[in-house]
Amino acid sequence: MSFTMKKYFLPLTACFALLAGCLETENKAGEFTGNESTYPLAAGSDYAVYGHVIFKERTDGSTLAVVQVSGTEGNQLHPVHLHRGDIATPDAEIALLMNPVQGATGRSETLIRRLADETPVTYADLIAMNASVKIHLAESGPERDIILAAGNIGTAYTRPDGRMGAEIAVCKSE
Repeated sequence: MSFTMKKYFLPLTACFALLAGCLETENKAGEFTGNESTYPLAAGSDYAVYGHVIFKERTDGSTLAVVQVSGTEGNQLHPVHLHRGDIATPDAEIALLMNPVQGATGRSETLIRRLADETPVTYADLIAMNASVKIHLAESGPERDIILAAGNIGTAYTRPDGRMGAEIAVCKSE
């Protein structure tokens, strides 16, 4: 390769690498339709854990649920449940076991295509549900009944008597 060719080859290679990076970012952004709903999660016990859950509609028909809370720490995993009924519904049925919140980051991401009973579910279905999200201190034992944070979603959130200030009921035992 001559000196002149080397002079143009390196900048041209860098341009192609940059263009490939841009295309990858554009494709990733194209995974979502732009429809999303955010719901607050309030502290559910003496622990100061609160934040929000965002449901983002994906172009493939699935939904990405992102839970982000503050007040967690360490290596502990905190189970996240999507329940039928609002936060005050006693023994509310679990509609979906979501991925646990990582204590160190306070974050959980779950790709939702089906509920626990294998019923297909879309973004529109989720935001139309009378439901709630609860984050537990632990998966089993007495700490399972400690709700770190909770919030209503869908019609449980939007109805006039939203009950966000209502007492948070303990979940149905498996």
